[in-house]
Amino acid sequence: MLPNLEQSRRFREGSPWAGMWAVFFKEMADHLSSVRMRLLEVLIFLSAIGAVYASTQTLRQTVGEDPFLLLKVFTAAQDPLPSFVTFLSFFLPLAAIALAFDAINGEYNRNTLSRVLAQPIYRDALLSGKFLAGLATLGLVLLALFLLVVGLSLLFLGVPPGGEEVGRALLFLLATLAYTGVWLGVALVFSVLFRSPATSALAAIAVWLFFALFWGIIAQLLAQAISPSDALDPESALRQAQTLVAVSRLSPNTLYAEALQALLNPGVRSLGPVLFSQLEGAVLGTPLPLGQSLLLAWPQLTGLIALTLLLFALAYVLFQRREVRA
Repeated sequence: MLPNLEQSRRFREGSPWAGMWAVFFKEMADHLSSVRMRLLEVLIFLSAIGAVYASTQTLRQTVGEDPFLLLKVFTAAQDPLPSFVTFLSFFLPLAAIALAFDAINGEYNRNTLSRVLAQPIYRDALLSGKFLAGLATLGLVLLALFLLVVGLSLLFLGVPPGGEEVGRALLFLLATLAYTGVWLGVALVFSVLFRSPATSALAAIAVWLFFALFWGIIAQLLAQAISPSDALDPESALRQAQTLVAVSRLSPNTLYAEALQALLNPGVRSLGPVLFSQLEGAVLGTPLPLGQSLLLAWPQLTGLIALTLLLFALAYVLFQRREVRA
């Protein structure tokens, strides 16, 4: 990636952030035209079409009975195909890692980093442009995928979504983008930390597999060690359950799953252990308004966004300390 010198100087004279936008547009163009992105898009779109077709076939018998039919398209599954949300939670971290694992060390290996920074482009502008370009590319793919799902659901079900359904679906889109930004930040950190793109890719995938496969087991062991439970003491069992929820929420996968549970299932009223005293006066099965569901998912959404910002800040600090001379 080597922006034109005159273009970069002209942008910088117009705005102090112009160097970042020069990197942003160049990187985004490279992402959208790259072979890896096209392969990932094909995999994601084929998986989405299969999941939506299976869910709509399942939901046809409930048309006219469910007021949130569009939301069910995202979450309904039919053997052997999982739900659309499950496909996204599997493929999007891989897509984010594929876009950012060689963002910085690839410039090192091509001996272009020192030449790029010799132009009127600062390190923070370079790193910010690359990160925002990856996030915008994934956001564009998510938006196209969202419109495809909505269009297919209208085609197969013939029921237009209501205003609250659209609002919940857009919030689901925002939560998914924040979750994807976490793994984009992880890949960017390893791209700065390691000189080899293969090493950074394997490290990022290892972190993803750790949280996807092993963190649930580790969280249960930690909860049992921190808050031992006695079969004759209900309070100790409650404390252990609360500890398990708190430890599980250290994983971005758990935060994303809970945010989607609150946004895509209007009947959910709590994301943790629920006592019988908390259910007094509640009408079970009544959906929550959109504002209440957003309040329920707000800590998870802010946690994902904060984690993305922390990972970008870590990559920024590491990049500022790296030697860039060829």
